[in-house]
Amino acid sequence: MRGFVWVIKPDIVDPDLLFAGTEFGLWVSPDDGAHWAQYKGGDFPDVPVHDLVVQPRTSDLVVATHGRGIWIIDDITPLRHLASDVLNADLAFLPTRPVVQRIEAFGGWPEGDASFAGPNPPAGAVITYYQKSRHLFGKLKLEVFDSNGRLIDTLPGNVRRGIARVTWSMHVAPPRVPPAAQIAFNSAQGPRVVPGTYTVKLVSGDKSWTEKLDIGLDPRDPFTLADRKTQFDAAMKASDLFGRMTDLDYQIVAVRKAAQARAEGAKGDPALQKQLNDLAGDADAIRKQIVATTLGGAITGELRLREYLDEVYGAIINYEGAPTAYQLARVDVIAHELDDTAGEFDVLRKGALAKANVALKAKGMPEITVPAHAPAGTGGTHGEAMMERDRDALFERD
Repeated sequence: MRGFVWVIKPDIVDPDLLFAGTEFGLWVSPDDGAHWAQYKGGDFPDVPVHDLVVQPRTSDLVVATHGRGIWIIDDITPLRHLASDVLNADLAFLPTRPVVQRIEAFGGWPEGDASFAGPNPPAGAVITYYQKSRHLFGKLKLEVFDSNGRLIDTLPGNVRRGIARVTWSMHVAPPRVPPAAQIAFNSAQGPRVVPGTYTVKLVSGDKSWTEKLDIGLDPRDPFTLADRKTQFDAAMKASDLFGRMTDLDYQIVAVRKAAQARAEGAKGDPALQKQLNDLAGDADAIRKQIVATTLGGAITGELRLREYLDEVYGAIINYEGAPTAYQLARVDVIAHELDDTAGEFDVLRKGALAKANVALKAKGMPEITVPAHAPAGTGGTHGEAMMERDRDALFERD
C-alpha cells in the first residue's frame, strides 16, 4: 500500500477480507492484511477514501471519497472466495450473489429536479472469474449453453489479469430478418431466456473451464415460470418463422438477379430477353408479398408478411407473461400465408424458371440455379433497410 490510511473495515461476512481507504485510493486484502491489491474497477480514481460501508442486503461496498462523491462497488461476493488455491490457479470462476431477471419497467421522475442517482446495475447476468496472468495468445471467449447443452451465446472474455466481470444479456440471438425498404425494429433483439440453470464455458486455446449459472425470477415478477416459458416458446416460433422468410426471400432474389443478368446477355435474342425479364418480374411480384419494397413504407403504410410478423413478435417479447390467443393465432396465420407464398415460388420454379433454363441451355448460356437457403449471417439482425435500386477487469494484483 502507499499513502496515508484513513480507514480500515473488515467484511461483515468474511472478517479476513479487509478494505483500506488511503490517501491514494482503495486497497483490498483477502488474507487479513498479509497481501494487498489496489482496486481498479470502473476507473476508480486515486483519491482519498475516508469511509467504507458494506451493505448486508446486497453485498455492495459503499465508498466515501474526498471530492469525488460516493462510489458503490456492486457485489463483493467474489472477493470472499479468494482463497490461496484460487489465487494460485491459472483461472477460476468466482461465485456471485444470486442472479435474478429483474422485471422490466419504465419509470418516471417523481422527485422532479431533485434527482440524485447513479447508473443502475447491469441488466444481465454478471459472470466473474479470476485469471492469474494476462491472456496473451489466441481468443478468450465464454460460451453459454442451455439445459439441453445447446450453445445459445458467445461472449468475448476479458484478457487482463486479476478479477474480471463479463455481463451476459440473458437474451438469445436476434432473428434473421430479410432486408427490405424499412427496418424491422422489434426484431433487433432476441427474446430473454427462461430462468433456470445454464452452463458457462470459458475457452482459452485448448483449455476450458465450466461453471453452472442459476438464473431466478425476480420475486416482484407477477408472472410464473410457466408463463415465461410459454412466452419464450412463442417468441422463438416467430423467430424461426423470420428465418424461413429470410431463406425464401434469398432464393427469390437470387432468381430475380440471375434472370436480369442473363437478360442483359441476351440482347441479341429479343424473345429470350423478354422471357427472362418476365421471369424476373414474376419473382419480384412474389417477393413483394413477403417484404415492403417502397422507401418510406413506414409512413405510407406498406406492410407485408415481414412487417406484420415484426409487430406481433414485438408484442410477444415486450410482455413477459403468456402471449394472448390472438398473438399465437396471428403467428400461425402468417406462417400459413408464407407457405402459400412459398407454394407460388415453387410453381414459378417448376414452370417459368424451368422453361427459361431450357432456353438458356439451348443458347449455351448458364442456367439459373436456386440456392437451398441463405448463407449464415444473411439478412442482418433486424433486416437492415435496403434500397432496391442498389441493393471489464476489476483488480490488478500488486
